[in-house]
Amino acid sequence: MAYNQQQYGGYQGGYGQQQGGYGQQQGGYGQQQGGYGQQPTYSQYRPPPPQTPQTPQRPQASPPQQHGVYNSPYPPQQQYARPSGPPPGADPQLWSWFTAVDTDHSGQLSVDELQRALVNGDWSPFNIETVRTMVNMFDKNNSGTIDFNEFAGLWKYIEDWKRCFQQFDADNSGNIDHIEMGNALKTFGYNLSDQFIRILVQKFDKYGHSAGNGNITFDNFVQACVTVKTLTDSFRQFDTDNDGWIQINYEQFLELVIRQRS
Repeated sequence: MAYNQQQYGGYQGGYGQQQGGYGQQQGGYGQQQGGYGQQPTYSQYRPPPPQTPQTPQRPQASPPQQHGVYNSPYPPQQQYARPSGPPPGADPQLWSWFTAVDTDHSGQLSVDELQRALVNGDWSPFNIETVRTMVNMFDKNNSGTIDFNEFAGLWKYIEDWKRCFQQFDADNSGNIDHIEMGNALKTFGYNLSDQFIRILVQKFDKYGHSAGNGNITFDNFVQACVTVKTLTDSFRQFDTDNDGWIQINYEQFLELVIRQRS
């Protein structure tokens, strides 16, 4: 499940491809026709085979085989035993990825296990917050881990984001700068100022480039887009007339922020 390519293919579907958008209007925050963005729809997909780096200095694209044992918060009798073979109808290649990442043989993937298995196109590890966000999205029983079926859904989600990322990475650099980020957000339905987009890129630039010169790797591109959508959804709960303006008290502001972080 390594993300180790510069070329990702074409993007199918769309993350809220709506005209207009939730952005500036005469100094305000939004337009009435809206366009808050949607999650990308899944496309037909078959996972690529794992790839091995050509030089020994690079980190391994396949999951490391030796890790510490994951300390599950659940009693031993509540832990899952990994099946001896793939579930009926499962993709064998995807099952092999899952079993390679499941280093404690629990039949479940923790955030740490999944994070160790994912790398960006520049071989940097995935942001742990991005991995935690993804796990929370697909953890249907709130166990803090994901089983194989949940993992399959998460894999498709990542594949769609990779195609989306490639669409907006106009110079094929493997990173998204503030111009490319602005084009992405506009396509998703968010009309935001150049100043805000520069701040957003600087915030999610893991290498700490100077303001205006930063760029975002794939994992943080996903995290930035999800953050904008989540905050917008929280804002929209208070924006009952959909005009892009709200008036809230201190406690409501805290509630908005806490919900976004949960």
